[in-house]
Amino acid sequence: MSDQIQHECGVAMIRLKKPLAYYHEKYGTALYGINKLQLLLQKQRNRGQDGAGIATIKLGMQPGKRYISRKRSNSANYLKDLFDDVNANFQGLTDEQINDSDWLKENLPYTGELLLGHLRYGTHGNNSIENCHPFLRQNNWICRNLVLAGNFNMTNVDELFGHLIELGQYPKERTDTVTVMEKIGHFLDDEVQRLFDWYKPDGYSNQQINDLIVHNLDVLRILNKASRKFDGGYVMAGMLGHGDAFVMRDPNGIRPAFYHEDDEVVVVASERPAIQSVFNINFKDVREIKPGHALIIKADTTLSEEPFIEPGVLKACSFERIYFSRGTDKDIYTERKKLGEFLAPKVLEAVNYDLANTVFSFIPNTAEVAFYGLVEGIEKELNKVKAKKILELGPNPSKEALDEILAMTMRAEKVIVKDEKTRTFIADEGTRDMMMAHVYDVTYGIIRNEIDTLVLVDDSIVRGTTLRDSLISIAAKLKPKKIIILSSSPQIRYPDCYGIDMSVMGKFVAFQAMISLLKKHGKSHLLGEVHDQCTLTKEVLTPDGMNPVTSLYNHFTDKEISDEIALIITPIGIKPEIEVIFQNVDDLHLACPNNTGDWYFTGNYPTIGGHRVCNQSFVNFMKKNNVRAYT
Repeated sequence: MSDQIQHECGVAMIRLKKPLAYYHEKYGTALYGINKLQLLLQKQRNRGQDGAGIATIKLGMQPGKRYISRKRSNSANYLKDLFDDVNANFQGLTDEQINDSDWLKENLPYTGELLLGHLRYGTHGNNSIENCHPFLRQNNWICRNLVLAGNFNMTNVDELFGHLIELGQYPKERTDTVTVMEKIGHFLDDEVQRLFDWYKPDGYSNQQINDLIVHNLDVLRILNKASRKFDGGYVMAGMLGHGDAFVMRDPNGIRPAFYHEDDEVVVVASERPAIQSVFNINFKDVREIKPGHALIIKADTTLSEEPFIEPGVLKACSFERIYFSRGTDKDIYTERKKLGEFLAPKVLEAVNYDLANTVFSFIPNTAEVAFYGLVEGIEKELNKVKAKKILELGPNPSKEALDEILAMTMRAEKVIVKDEKTRTFIADEGTRDMMMAHVYDVTYGIIRNEIDTLVLVDDSIVRGTTLRDSLISIAAKLKPKKIIILSSSPQIRYPDCYGIDMSVMGKFVAFQAMISLLKKHGKSHLLGEVHDQCTLTKEVLTPDGMNPVTSLYNHFTDKEISDEIALIITPIGIKPEIEVIFQNVDDLHLACPNNTGDWYFTGNYPTIGGHRVCNQSFVNFMKKNNVRAYT
């Protein structure tokens, strides 16, 4: 991806089903759980750059003994620093101590049977360590302790916050994480109190009632009550002090979650390959949590997957397949290749099938798999052309004529090179863009000056600033006759509000192109009309939602907008002509049939809150408020 947009978060949960001594005997260490958690987070580090955190719960501890441990880091090397601090607890131990599982559990932190990890990219709050997950809601009642971490974004934080006030709470923050945790915590308290009141008249002692609550707590009931007003994309993982745990996925399945169970562990992660790699298991042994369902792990290790809310229409995020999830997943790898393959006919037409004078490459590094698909697609199209030409030669073609046809091939090269990794927390966008512009270099001597057309595959184009300020200028140094940018995703026209940091509509180059076309065609007055509609609509929405902004795009074809984008991203003073070709939405759905969430391309949001955020984002643009459209 040329433009840097960020995914919100990744989660990992492990429930050890055996005593620690079992893992020591079989795997040579009682720290099996914490080691596996570290690997799960390491394998998903693409999902967060702001920080990481872990929490563990020890089961069966006596009162007075610490049973919940938590550690978080927001340093530049957050994962290394996090686990350096955790592992420091086990340095300097005697051989007897490190090999005594019971002693480790009794005396040292992070030796619990229930473990939760999190990688954070924040769309709410600042980057302080206090905003890193997991969050902890503490109580002297063991069943009322709640540890929560998630990959989520709520569109209606103000509504949820107001509901907490109505319940009599006095929240200390307005972030969606705290709001969600307090919602779940409130109904957890209610459930514990309900069971206490149920058993108390039967003459049980308070300690006996506590044990009965541990065995009979209805986690599904809690999640059902807590989630009734949730609007957003979410996977939330929680642990209760006595050992119950859950992972809940939003009713449209927007955010991903996978799990595996065997006789030793239950493991949950945001990405399937992480589980496969860390636990050395097959693709078929990892299952996806169904939308609107919660995976519930009871303290006795009983596992169930149950609906906690009415499932909606599946709208799993297509950006997970295009860019965010790691391409080591078998399905994702295949889908990304398809996205590239589907671009082949369009680009061949654009270069008039002149493969002798065209060089194909990609913008590193995430577009590489789509590039492989493009190569295969062009080869398929080329075979059709070769077959036609051979048939046209008649029954007795000459060897020279056949050799000329068979020699037709595409020129695939690595032209753009990512010179170094640049990771910055600089808040100023201008400075960040300037630094990002210097992380690429080119391979010289491949492009023939003002003869060859250079085709570059990108997986998506969001703002277009890196293309304009860096990549195209660098590629132009090679002096191609023309540069064609291929995007394996469609035009990004609308904001995301379910976990991707793309909510400022005015920054999207497709939106800028549409505005530019309105002005050129004397239709700027339509902006005011849509603003008025958005102002009304964002307050009163039907279940189907309403997005007046889509009407603005309807005045132009996709190609007209693509051509205008090409003008916007063309740097001043460069000689090559610039063309941009985007994937279309229909082909996106063909390539990624199970991830049909496409609101950033189509404006078809799966929830009312999504439409409300889109409307607010347009209003912000009209008012020149360069802020996120949700709080």
